[in-house]
Amino acid sequence: MRAARRLTGVLIRTAASQARMPSISTHRFRAYDGAGTLGETAHPTSRTRMFEYFPGNYIWNLGVVATLNSGGLIDEVDRACRPIRELAAQGSDVGTREFMASWNAVADQLEAQAAEAEKAGHTRTAGQKYLRAAAYLCQAERMQSASDPNRKAVYQHCLDLMQQSFDLIDPATTRVEVPFEGTTLPAYFTRAERPDGSPAPTVIMWNGLDSTKEHMYTSGWPSEMAARGISVLQVDTPGSGEALRFGDLKSRIETEDWAEACVVYLESRDDVRHDRIGLVGWSLGGYYVPRAAAFEKRLAFAVAWGANHNWGEVQKARLEREGENPVPHYWEHVLWVWGYDDVDTFIEFAEDIHLNGVVEQITCPFLITHGENDRQINIKYAHQSYDQAVRSPKRELRVFTSDEGATEHIGLDHLPHVGAFTADWIEDTLGELDG
Repeated sequence: MRAARRLTGVLIRTAASQARMPSISTHRFRAYDGAGTLGETAHPTSRTRMFEYFPGNYIWNLGVVATLNSGGLIDEVDRACRPIRELAAQGSDVGTREFMASWNAVADQLEAQAAEAEKAGHTRTAGQKYLRAAAYLCQAERMQSASDPNRKAVYQHCLDLMQQSFDLIDPATTRVEVPFEGTTLPAYFTRAERPDGSPAPTVIMWNGLDSTKEHMYTSGWPSEMAARGISVLQVDTPGSGEALRFGDLKSRIETEDWAEACVVYLESRDDVRHDRIGLVGWSLGGYYVPRAAAFEKRLAFAVAWGANHNWGEVQKARLEREGENPVPHYWEHVLWVWGYDDVDTFIEFAEDIHLNGVVEQITCPFLITHGENDRQINIKYAHQSYDQAVRSPKRELRVFTSDEGATEHIGLDHLPHVGAFTADWIEDTLGELDG
């Protein structure tokens, strides 16, 4: 066991339930701490290795590393950040409008360069620059106050830039609308081309509290999955992206409602293999996905890209300033997402946002990934989800350590590392399901 730990530098927990599917095999091995027991790591901040452009400002730094790991270029990110370095020392809430202005200036420059390249017939150069401009805008937009009067216009500009990029360099990605309760959930569909032309297995991908489908796309993960023959439906669920900003759709506890909508939509497509639809979600998606998988039995597998077993409990801790917040103007953002007017009423409601008594009902393969230094969601919640998912035929917890990176929230400090592991796990699981 210890040799495996030294070789990999990771912590992996896997187990098979008594009712596992015969076609799926699981390997059992655990990494142990020096006391000989499975370590439940707290927040080892002394071992933090996340790149910090703004010393001491966790929220702004997380936005920087997320951008650098999602197609951003270090020179452009540096030029966006340099004018606001002094403001960062005053806290995450101060200077967010200046943050927007500085990042927008770089995005505007890129957009102008893209337009010149497009006019000259250099479509790949233009498409790449439009995409990076969109990536910078969507990262800066998520840092703004929910009440900022310019927020919708900035987000619409981001959508326009994304579409310009798709038109020029990624025709495999199209904008789609998922019917949902008399309206629609905006989404991007990145289509995989199978060598034999057969319908492709498909992953539904969901956001967290403050991300959007644009963050999912710019991460590069949907394109990587398509290269592996797996399509990806990137959805702005209620409480996120366009669904929140333009549709005023608020989040809810019963995420199986929009899981059903996504599955029904995919079952209407002839390029999707209907018995191989899975679900992946990051950050608060670590609650949304297991909840949905427990009740939407058509899902072939589920992935919590960052555990979130008891988000309501985490909110009470944040009131006491325990742990880090994901975005500036935090409580204003939370109330916007969930549709509440005051924090006290919301906290009472949030007591029911947990997975106790829920993950036990997951009966499909289930992966949990988590960073050991996640300063937003303690690693103990990853172990809780894993320990309770006793009916899953293939459950696995993969903890990313400081030795390898991806140890922060959802692995944003080394996002491609988590993405590659997750993609491999999905490929392996699909192969096992097919026998």
